[in-house]
Amino acid sequence: VQLVESGGGSVQAGGSLRLSCAASGYAYSSVCMAWFRQPPGKEREGVAGIGSDGSTSYADSVKGRFTISQDNAKNTLYLQMNSLKPEDTAMYYCAARSGCTGAPIVRWVFGNWGQGTQVTVSS
Repeated sequence: VQLVESGGGSVQAGGSLRLSCAASGYAYSSVCMAWFRQPPGKEREGVAGIGSDGSTSYADSVKGRFTISQDNAKNTLYLQMNSLKPEDTAMYYCAARSGCTGAPIVRWVFGNWGQGTQVTVSS
C-alpha cells in the first residue's frame, strides 16, 4: 500500500487549498480513508474521514470549512480546505485501512500513512 500526498503550501488566512492523496496497492473501494494533521509540537489529530460507503466524519474544528471526498476511478482522496485559519497550520497526512466500517478519524485504526504535506496559514 502506498499513499502519496500533494497540494500543500502557504496561504493567507481566509484562503483555500485542496490536498490530494494518490493511493495504490489495494482495492480502493473497500477501504476507509482519512486525513490527519500534526501541528508543530503537538499530537497528530484526526481531521476528516470517509468510509467505503461514502459516509464522512469531521473534527469539530473543521466542520463547515473542510470537505473530504474521493475519486474511486482515480484512486485519489481529496481534502478541500476553505476559510483557512492560522491554527490549521500543520503537516497533513493521508491514512488508509482496508476492511473497516464507517468513517473513523481515530489514529490507532490506521496502519498505512503517507509522508505528509505541509500547510502553512499566515494571519
